[in-house]
Amino acid sequence: MGKDTSHHRYYRINERIKAPRVRVVDPHGKQIGIMSRENALRLAYDLGLDLVEVAPQVSPPVCRIMDFGKFKYEQKKREKEAKKKQKSQEVKEIKFRVNIDEHDFQRKLENIKEFLSEGHKVRVIVFFRGREMQFMEKGKTLLNRVKLSVEKLGIVERPPEKQGRILSMLIVPKGRE
Repeated sequence: MGKDTSHHRYYRINERIKAPRVRVVDPHGKQIGIMSRENALRLAYDLGLDLVEVAPQVSPPVCRIMDFGKFKYEQKKREKEAKKKQKSQEVKEIKFRVNIDEHDFQRKLENIKEFLSEGHKVRVIVFFRGREMQFMEKGKTLLNRVKLSVEKLGIVERPPEKQGRILSMLIVPKGRE
């Protein structure tokens, strides 16, 4: 069996096809009919193409005459696109402490900007410990500072809200809102 580990699905192609008789589909998707494996292979070779088993579960198996290299390339491209779309829905989390120093704040701000420019949503969290709960306003000011700093890249989808010991807001990339 032809193993191409980058795909979830393996295709038998050309000589790897075991069935003595196959149902053949031409490069344009038109049914040619059932024929011996040898005749199908000859037909594919005459066209300078491959014979690819596309439906091994039926009897006789369906084989399509195509350029397998091009087919794999197209499939990889489709998978990449699907992955890109999937990834763009990812929500990244960045946590701040209420008494964060300026250097850490700037570093985390850079991360947020990077995530937004890559198309990710970002949940910004301010975490309060013990007595820090009395600094809720300071937390809101911190989130407001983040909001103003990323205005060019993102828009606040969910304004700051308090949930127990955290204050969080959700920022989405501009153009995705």
